[in-house]
Amino acid sequence: MTAEHLISRAGAPLLTVVGQVRPDQLTSPTPCTGYDVRQLINHLLFWGPSLEGAGNKEAVPPPAEAESAMDLTKGDWSGDLATQVQRTIAAWTTSEAWQGTTRMAGPDELPSALIGGMVATELVVHGWDLGTATGQQPSWDDEVLEYVHQEVAGHAEWGRQVGSYGPEVPVAATAPLLDRILGLTGRAVS
Repeated sequence: MTAEHLISRAGAPLLTVVGQVRPDQLTSPTPCTGYDVRQLINHLLFWGPSLEGAGNKEAVPPPAEAESAMDLTKGDWSGDLATQVQRTIAAWTTSEAWQGTTRMAGPDELPSALIGGMVATELVVHGWDLGTATGQQPSWDDEVLEYVHQEVAGHAEWGRQVGSYGPEVPVAATAPLLDRILGLTGRAVS
């Protein structure tokens, strides 16, 4: 199965999690270092249009210079995030989205498959982050996890260099695939 066919399955658990986050959980810490639930939702809303744009081969700059410069979680943050995740998924379900190069937010063109892999990883890892922070247990099928693991393993060092991933957390080679993904991105699974 090709990546464009996996993206919906990568995002479906995140959509379920988002729909079940309660307002009283917004200040709960997440496994994503430095983010509580509100900040992680803000992060997803802040970068979502840029990730969607990249799938559509359009450079969409973020709405401000820094995530901390604006709070996108006012109003119907749950509905807004669900809509944005659906739009991002839709942008990456075509084979054209994964071909050639694209821009995410800056002037540099990057391989579309690299950005698409980042999108799938964001959907899974941040879905797990939000689920863990709010007492939910999202799960993904093996095919999605195998793809995301391959992407993360292939780009983990680059991800650490650009600040997307924390230091690797050692995880046994026999651990479940999701745990190995999380360890590569710097998350401890308890």
